[in-house]
Amino acid sequence: RALLALLSLSPNHAMASGSGLKTQEVKDITRIERIGAHSHIRGLGLDDALEARMVSQGMVGQANARKAAGVILQMIKEGHIAGRAVLIAGQPGTGKTAIAMGMAQALGTDTPFTAVSASEIFSLEMNKTEALTQAFRRSIGVRIKEETEIIEGEVVEIEVDRPAAGSSGKTGKLTLKTTEMETVYDLGQKMIDSLTKEKAQAGDVITIDKATGRISVLGRSFARSRDYDAMGPSTKFVQCPEGELQKRKEVVHVVSLHEVDVINSRQQGFLALFAGDTGEIKAEVREQIDQKVAEWREEGKAEIVPGVLFIDEVHMLDIECFTYLNRALESTLAPIVIFATNRGMCTVRGTEVVAPHGIPVDLLDRLMIIRTMPYALQEIVQILSIRSQIEGLTVEEEAFAFLGEIGVRSTLRYAVQLLTPAKVLVSTAGRKAITKEDVEEVDGLFYDAKASAKLLLEQQAGYLS
Repeated sequence: RALLALLSLSPNHAMASGSGLKTQEVKDITRIERIGAHSHIRGLGLDDALEARMVSQGMVGQANARKAAGVILQMIKEGHIAGRAVLIAGQPGTGKTAIAMGMAQALGTDTPFTAVSASEIFSLEMNKTEALTQAFRRSIGVRIKEETEIIEGEVVEIEVDRPAAGSSGKTGKLTLKTTEMETVYDLGQKMIDSLTKEKAQAGDVITIDKATGRISVLGRSFARSRDYDAMGPSTKFVQCPEGELQKRKEVVHVVSLHEVDVINSRQQGFLALFAGDTGEIKAEVREQIDQKVAEWREEGKAEIVPGVLFIDEVHMLDIECFTYLNRALESTLAPIVIFATNRGMCTVRGTEVVAPHGIPVDLLDRLMIIRTMPYALQEIVQILSIRSQIEGLTVEEEAFAFLGEIGVRSTLRYAVQLLTPAKVLVSTAGRKAITKEDVEEVDGLFYDAKASAKLLLEQQAGYLS
């Protein structure tokens, strides 16, 4: 099959057999919903004309930057920007990462999106160019199309015969129908177990993949909607299939080039994806995979899906990394690269050259630059309101106004960070709503970066240097 052929290009890289592995009981775990710094971002908040709405999809303000990102997004969807790079530059706390996350949400799950911090490149146990290569290949998807034969119909009856004494396993019969025909299939132990696992019963519309034997329950037939007086809210009704029971269906798989690299470079095969650190991958393996992908593109079996690689704190990269990026962006298999930085004129790491944003001029010349501007007071208050809703906080209007003033005085990040400590004070006092007095008390307990720097200058003599 097409996907398996790509994932296992070499016979020496077969997936390890599970015959010698001991099965362990898998226990249910409690799902923990974490609230991150950008949990409220659901998109760029643009209308059909790519104009930025004032407050939409968790985004506030930055109308020009969001519109520019929307134009880039449209170019990505139309496939006109592969191998290009974008720089989002602005002061700290102006929503650079939020815009990148909004682009990721707008692209959807089919387009690969990889987010890394430039400092991660130096902390991995591999050389810098290998770390960047892996990040690049994580951001390039391969959409593989293949046809598979399925059986699709409404279950009329399931008969399971009890095994006689000394017999090997269960047997049975499955009766399926469409609007035009009805057929009886013999069942073995494996198919009976699959039907039991999926809880299939008469009246369900199911599909059976002939190659793998996988059974999927699509829903209940509309003809059986009156079988029960009460139905659960999750019950889904579908039409009884038409035509033949056996059909040919096109299945689309999307995998990243890095996943294919890992599977073909490790003896564990698929299990290598769950091993954590993948180590360095030989160039020969990548060349073999690129050659196979190129053949499949010519044959129409696969197509490349250029994704997005987001590198935050790009000023932390050194001259070797920038030199590699110059070459990598010219490759035929290159994703869209989005950089972000909050630096102005600074030294390019690894040199004594001072350049805008700490990026060499030759690479900077290749970039489309999006500028983010500081938030106004009203925009800060709106962002704080959205964050308080996400975190389930009740905040009075006066407290929002005071937090907005703190955000203008210091940074938006500091104002957002005061919300949770204020909630703790309110909870210990037995109240629900955060007041202006609570915010003033919390602001007195902590220092923002500007206040701390000012204090250090005033009391410099008392500190070790």
